[in-house]
Amino acid sequence: MQEFLFYIKLGLDHVLDFGAYDHILFLSALAVPFTFKHWKRVLVLATIFTIAHCTSLALSVYEVAIVDVGLIEFLIPVTILLTALFNFAYVYKEALDVGLFLHILATAFFGLIHGFGFSNYFKMLMAEEEDKITPLLGFATGIELSQIIIILVVLIIAHVILDLLKVKRSIFIAVASILIIAITIPLLIATFPI
Repeated sequence: MQEFLFYIKLGLDHVLDFGAYDHILFLSALAVPFTFKHWKRVLVLATIFTIAHCTSLALSVYEVAIVDVGLIEFLIPVTILLTALFNFAYVYKEALDVGLFLHILATAFFGLIHGFGFSNYFKMLMAEEEDKITPLLGFATGIELSQIIIILVVLIIAHVILDLLKVKRSIFIAVASILIIAITIPLLIATFPI
């Protein structure tokens, strides 16, 4: 049980680390178009992201897939940028039928990329472990809990801005997405493969 709790904490720390804020940016971009009314939809997307993220970790730990870390470090901000850009579809379409299937596929693919970004470190941690399933499940639990926290914070901010300050939903989505894009651009530049 102690080992499981250690990996839950590692998953929490991995996502909630402000020094490596790519997860926070991605989840913020993912949650921006949604409100508490549609909390189930954004939670499903976050869970799909967690499953994909941990799938790439498992592929790495069991040495099924080996990826170029430099390329992955560049692709992570690309996923954030694309998610923020996708939000503009919600600006021009009031209903949330923007394409949930496409959103699910993109989120799963982006989760795989983010997971490979952490895979080398996680693989090193797991080198001495005989049981790799318990740590993976603990880590997945920590990731999911931390993602729920971030999504909850974004939904609370959206509620305050949309319902209490009476800002139009389309303006909130556009401004929040532009802000996320502006924060992501330096990450893209810094990780651009030369």
